Amino acid sequence: MTPSRSRERIARNFIRRYGAERFRRLLALLGEGDSGERIGTEFEVSRERVRQWKNTFGNVVTLYQVHTDVLRVLDEAS
Repeated sequence: MTPSRSRERIARNFIRRYGAERFRRLLALLGEGDSGERIGTEFEVSRERVRQWKNTFGNVVTLYQVHTDVLRVLDEAS
């Protein structure tokens, strides 16, 4: 089974068990960076299960943003 098909299967199973609204809620909580413990408590599952969902349903993206005051110093030096 391809990774895409596996994700779809797991998403459909989640919706069957918890419903589409709860799936939206899970995705929102994951997107907001809520802790696995908090999400697990809400869905009555382990933090490990939350970690598995997190890895299955999306990707964590880290962004480094330079502070504007640092950019200003750089502009002044140019």
